Amino acid sequence: MAEQQFPYDMMVQEALRGVVRQSLTQVCKDGFRGEHHFYITFKTQAPNVALPDFLHQQYPQEMTIVLQHQFWNLQVNEEYFEVELSFNDKRENLVIPFGAITGFADPSVKFELQFDEVTNTELISDEEISANETTTMTKKLTDKSEKSGEVVSLDQFRKKTDRKT
Repeated sequence: MAEQQFPYDMMVQEALRGVVRQSLTQVCKDGFRGEHHFYITFKTQAPNVALPDFLHQQYPQEMTIVLQHQFWNLQVNEEYFEVELSFNDKRENLVIPFGAITGFADPSVKFELQFDEVTNTELISDEEISANETTTMTKKLTDKSEKSGEVVSLDQFRKKTDRKT
């Protein structure tokens, strides 16, 4: 009987997706500082991605968005983020699960991450998602995360030090 190995590759990918989540959360709180801006590439056909139909047609496999000057209503959840972007002078809402992201970059500081697509997400079924029902999706994801367990912050385990310069 073969011993089961730790899936370190998946653990590292999930930890690095946390960097993306934290970066977006920071932008929600404080906006961009200096020249920071993000390029986010994701699989448009990944489970639970919600885009308008014309974007699915235009980008059937993968799409890159830029968050810099013109974006609105950025909201970050544990499993996904939502943002409004302008396409053809019309605001459109996009819902992008972190598992769909294949690339993240902040060119202002030459920072870049590449990911494999997560295929075993346990969010909600594709039939329940449409670009016009993001509020419903937000509620279902919130309800599911409340039932799945408790999120523990690692800050309580970190050694606290005062650093003065």
